Amino acid sequence: MTTPREILARIIDSTQPETLLCCGTVAHDVAQIWQQHRGEARIRSLDTTDPNASLPLDTVQDLALISDTLEHLPHDEGALLLGQLRNYGTHQIAVLVGETPDWAFTDFIGLGFRRHAELQGDGGSFTLYTYNLDTYNHKRAWNNPDNWANPEMWGKAWW
Repeated sequence: MTTPREILARIIDSTQPETLLCCGTVAHDVAQIWQQHRGEARIRSLDTTDPNASLPLDTVQDLALISDTLEHLPHDEGALLLGQLRNYGTHQIAVLVGETPDWAFTDFIGLGFRRHAELQGDGGSFTLYTYNLDTYNHKRAWNNPDNWANPEMWGKAWW
């Protein structure tokens, strides 16, 4: 059985981030271990009670880990947190969310996240949602100048 800490540690290990943003106890604990192993890693923490107070960030983060946070925030503040992280260029985001009536699968899908795993931990069951900027918006065959009404205007006019 994989625990929430183990899955976040695997995500860090696979991404090898130089900059890491964390919000929540589990995320912070795993980030601290990463920094001990990779001293040059820069870690920023957000306050779980008001994470949006520090946003938008002044630098783009390689990875953001969110845990123990969305369950305690009003839905609109949680959506704002995830939206700002996503929209301001955080390359990858991993969110662990416990069972809560405020958040549904469709909320995360609507924000561009994918359901990655269902986990059991000390605090109950958790779902891991991930977002990756590099794979979020896949290339579409029709999105090129050959399929436009005025191909000579491709890339020239924005309206």
